[in-house]
Amino acid sequence: MCCLALLCAAPPLLANPYVETLPNGLKVVVKEDRRAPVVVSQVWYKAGSIDEYNGTTGVAHALEHMMFKGTKKVPAGQFSKLIAAAGGRENAFTTQDYTAFFQELDKSKLPLAMRLESDRMENLLLSEKEFSKEIKVVMEERRLRTEDQPHALLYEKMMSVAFQDSPERRPVIGWMNDLQNMTVGDARAWYHRWYAPNNATLVVVGDVSHQQVFALAKRYYGKIKPAVLPVRKPQVEPEQIGTKRIDVKAPANTPYLLMGYHAPEIRDAAKDWEPYALDVLAGVLDGNPAARLDKALTRDNPVAVSVDASYDDTGRGPGMFVIDATPSQGKTAAEVEAAIRAQLGKVVTEGVTEEELKRVKAQVTASHVFQRDSMFYQAMQIGQLESVGLSYEDIDVMLKKINEVTADQVRQVAAKYFTDDNLTVAVLVPQPMKGDGHAK
Repeated sequence: MCCLALLCAAPPLLANPYVETLPNGLKVVVKEDRRAPVVVSQVWYKAGSIDEYNGTTGVAHALEHMMFKGTKKVPAGQFSKLIAAAGGRENAFTTQDYTAFFQELDKSKLPLAMRLESDRMENLLLSEKEFSKEIKVVMEERRLRTEDQPHALLYEKMMSVAFQDSPERRPVIGWMNDLQNMTVGDARAWYHRWYAPNNATLVVVGDVSHQQVFALAKRYYGKIKPAVLPVRKPQVEPEQIGTKRIDVKAPANTPYLLMGYHAPEIRDAAKDWEPYALDVLAGVLDGNPAARLDKALTRDNPVAVSVDASYDDTGRGPGMFVIDATPSQGKTAAEVEAAIRAQLGKVVTEGVTEEELKRVKAQVTASHVFQRDSMFYQAMQIGQLESVGLSYEDIDVMLKKINEVTADQVRQVAAKYFTDDNLTVAVLVPQPMKGDGHAK
């Protein structure tokens, strides 16, 4: 999710965040929003697939599953049942950068959410029996969401080729061989390594008082001991020195094209400018009917059925600006690639217009104003930034920087990053679908 989708609102979103760090290192961020008698509680661990090692890929996501398998006080399956009985909803998600767990429920039930979440932060039971069952669920998830989905499979293969050294080359779900050989000991080691208050952020948004939330946090989380966290060594991706290409054969009806350009991510919200210009560039290329790629490739010269551009400017690892497209009937991936390159070349040589800049910023602003009505979205914004090395305090700075992006800055980043030596191209080569040619 790029900061254009997170940040571009007219008035500052976070007018009243309150922050306290407990003695054990747990950071608690509270946003009071009294428009409805509900509360969102989220715990974010700064531990994702970027922290994994070869041989145990997918362990961060596997442990996310195991976090619902019970403690001494709360047997397996009871966590979800207790939240549902209280009229709430809960879930979790894992990315390259973090793993997060959330509950959304009536404000009076916040103590329940904190009691349950703090219990599994410290007292998770990891049994061989439960793990052996759950890892099969994870493997099936990989089959359904990646191996049986040609577009997802192509993206996975592209990332594995685009990155030489960075952990970004490994999928969050993990490689199947690693999942097949994963043990409960791997999950237990991950849990004890990273699941600690001094590696977590508690975010609470809703109809609450910050004093009440801080008191509850101290009550439920305050006694949990901090851990000695491993030192994270820098993993700098070597500069790419030539275009990389990969063809992936998979059952599909049509070809599919991915073009990935290495791109920077925000490290200093106040000093950086390139990621913000890339955000705007993504909006110029894609995101509305007047965007350049859609207009040029699907209407003016219909070589593609669809074309999209995406860029995520926040993350602990290196970034990637990705363009994907599905060729029209009778057109090849090579023809679509050439058409995309022509449009990127125009940005480099001719730049973008002030009208395009205004349209992109206005569109994102309108979208964000609508989304700010969601307490869950507000908590997501805080948690994500806190978990990737930035801060909720950067939000206003980032908003200001987005709105200061100039047309020349957009042209500069296009010229710098849209180069052949910075590019990885992946093409889906369709194979007969199961049963094709065998009908009787």
